Amino acid sequence: MDQTTTARAKGSRKPLWTKDFLITALANLLLFFSFQMLIPTIPIHLSQLGGNNVQVGLVIGIFTISSLLTRPFAGRALDILGRKHVLLVGLTICALTIAGYTYIAAVTLILAARFVHGIGWGLSTTSLGTVIADIIPPERRGEGMGYYGLSNTFAMAIGPLTGLWIMQSYGFSYVLLISTILAILSICSSLFIAYPKPIPPTNRAKSQRFTDRLWERSALLPSSLLLCTAICYGGIVTFITLFGHEAGIPNVGFFFFCNASMVLLVRPITGVLFDRKGPEWVLLPGAAFTITGLLLLSYANSNLSLAIAALCYGVGFGSIQPALQAWTISRAAPDRRGAANGTFFSANDLGIGLGAMVLGAIANWSGSYALMYRFSSTLIIVFLLIYGWSIWSYSLHKKAAH
Repeated sequence: MDQTTTARAKGSRKPLWTKDFLITALANLLLFFSFQMLIPTIPIHLSQLGGNNVQVGLVIGIFTISSLLTRPFAGRALDILGRKHVLLVGLTICALTIAGYTYIAAVTLILAARFVHGIGWGLSTTSLGTVIADIIPPERRGEGMGYYGLSNTFAMAIGPLTGLWIMQSYGFSYVLLISTILAILSICSSLFIAYPKPIPPTNRAKSQRFTDRLWERSALLPSSLLLCTAICYGGIVTFITLFGHEAGIPNVGFFFFCNASMVLLVRPITGVLFDRKGPEWVLLPGAAFTITGLLLLSYANSNLSLAIAALCYGVGFGSIQPALQAWTISRAAPDRRGAANGTFFSANDLGIGLGAMVLGAIANWSGSYALMYRFSSTLIIVFLLIYGWSIWSYSLHKKAAH
């Protein structure tokens, strides 16, 4: 169904663990660690400055919106201007904004800074995803994306805990200092990447309308699948603490630790499986584990049952996301990888935002976070229906071609 099959058939495996792969993964790790340290600490800081619940919620919402709006333009800029310039601009915006939080004491100005920070985040993460797609050999794309994604997972597992510990021990100013240093180190690392030259656009790409150039149509299928899983994830990260209060589970942070541990374990395995067998061998089992994890979570009432739910969900989440990203890159033309990554990451941002809003409304209507998680599992059924339809339509097209 895509270019990975052709690449697998061509024979020799090129090296994956190159200097550029390691440096790009390091730059990504530093950026994500810097970002993850701020997720639990900025809302606390804002409330200490007198911000109300709505303003605390806007800290996440404004950031997500600006990042979402930026990604299509970031993808287009990557394909025209090249990877290096867009990445450096994005990382610089992130570093300057984080450093600027130190000197801002007004709630409204912090919210404005979060909008700017979201722009830098959209530019940086879309750029790094495109750079790593250029570096990874096509025949090892699933494996490479799986290993690359471990830098995100490690930061997600350790970054928030580190940020909270530093804030409680030394104060928020030290959180910002270390976060800024990490962002600067990410900039320094990115300077040592050997970026490929931009690929000239094809005649078809030149004739596209401006709006079509911002979005990559070949990325819409995997991005729509990602949207379904991202909505579910948005419901987890937003409401897991409130669900813990409802279910009588005191330490729901254990969910993220177990989830991240399983993601670290399965991503290298499922990446190799993607390269050798194709996306269906990863996406279908991943969907089954995701549904199981969500349903088990909805019935959890102890740390043990929460951990089992997290382990199942971690297998699904850890399998699906890198496989979809590798599939997105495989379906796109080389001169459209930036736009493809912009489309893919936009679906992720949109899904997390929708998960917070839509699933929150369902929880409010039903009066139960457990029911909300059971409802969210139906989105994975939608995932399976969309994927099943794509396989069926592809088989029909293949028969018609013969």
